[in-house]
Amino acid sequence: MLRKLALPAVLTATALFAGNANAVLEFDEDVTNEVIMGSGIGNGGWTVERADGVEVGLRAKQRFPPANVFNSNGDGTYNFPAGNDAGRPLWSFEWSINTDHDDTTGLDLDDLTYALRLDSNPTSDAGFSVFDPINIPATSVPDFADHSIGDNSTAESAGTEAGDRPTYLGLINTNNLAQNSWRMDFFFPAPRGPAFDPDADGTYEFELAAFNANGDEVAATAITVIVGEGGVVLPEPATAALAGLSVLGLGSYTRRRR
Repeated sequence: MLRKLALPAVLTATALFAGNANAVLEFDEDVTNEVIMGSGIGNGGWTVERADGVEVGLRAKQRFPPANVFNSNGDGTYNFPAGNDAGRPLWSFEWSINTDHDDTTGLDLDDLTYALRLDSNPTSDAGFSVFDPINIPATSVPDFADHSIGDNSTAESAGTEAGDRPTYLGLINTNNLAQNSWRMDFFFPAPRGPAFDPDADGTYEFELAAFNANGDEVAATAITVIVGEGGVVLPEPATAALAGLSVLGLGSYTRRRR
């Protein structure tokens, strides 16, 4: 069973990502090499980009009742009913980062920086939150994350989760694969701000990018989750891009694709 999110507070941000038609996304893909998080979570249904040996993937899935049901439309969009199970949304989103998916880069997780962008508003393109899910600042509380971490030989559901910062830093310094599965109410609970409403129809955007030491975007992916009847439909995921942010000490990045 996946443990609850252990991350620093998300920062609210708007317009941190600019449109780009050059992203090449692949749909309904398996990630490399396996889904190493949780127990019995199947591969497939991922929206991924692979570039320069780096693979980033996003997908959504049915969370309650637990099932390997991804409801992908084959174009980076996913559909789920509105509703809740004991107050929890019926769906979750999952991400995967592999810094050496084809054994060519030699990069470990902490050799890159990242930006994960979440859409907190079901009816508009305002109200985004963005953070680096891998490089957790020492000043954050907690100061580590409970991602499942491994490499290209790690078996299904066999990822390692850290219990403290030193262990976490050691894992991201010696491994190239990290994954996690999160519900939106992890990020938007009351009383820190407006609580996520699992019963509301809406359209939610998720974007994930990896950057090298020069600030160049290496790989980026994006998905759209349509809940119930949906809300305001934003640009297609394939045209979403991930650049121009200055969050959590990441510095200022511009998209300079090779």
